[in-house]
Amino acid sequence: MRCRMPKSDQVVDPSRYQIIPRTLIFVVKGEQVLLLKGAETKRIWAGKYNGIGGHIEQGEDAAGAARRELLEETALRVDDLRLCGTLIVDASPGVGIGIFIFRAEYSGGELLESPEGMLEWHTLDDLGSLRTVEDLPVLLPRVMSMQPDSAPFSARSFYDDHGQLQVVFAG
Repeated sequence: MRCRMPKSDQVVDPSRYQIIPRTLIFVVKGEQVLLLKGAETKRIWAGKYNGIGGHIEQGEDAAGAARRELLEETALRVDDLRLCGTLIVDASPGVGIGIFIFRAEYSGGELLESPEGMLEWHTLDDLGSLRTVEDLPVLLPRVMSMQPDSAPFSARSFYDDHGQLQVVFAG
């Protein structure tokens, strides 16, 4: 589909708030979810559990990037990837992280060993005993409770005056 808006109308003003786009994917198998325990050699989240994901590269849409990251980090291909929500993380003044959060049902396949870390199946009940990224205990139950016809959520997170991460859902 061709649009009539010229490129010049897409004004990028470096003084405005900007976001870096990322994906986060939760692969679900019954009551279990596939989590990645970050490799100890990783710069961020070493030894912590999170979903699968990564950066959206230029020229990719969010779903395409999620499929690519999932394939790279797990060797899994999914057909039923669905957007569960978006999260804007106020990471620093002027720049944030925009996370597109997806869910997919596991339909089989062998998991790849990943240099990103160890892939493990866990239940929500396991979260209390795992060392996770800070927002996982808030986001994962929300994603796991969503039905196929649930509308995607919108949320933002930020660090309060005491350095504690806060996640606020719209509506």
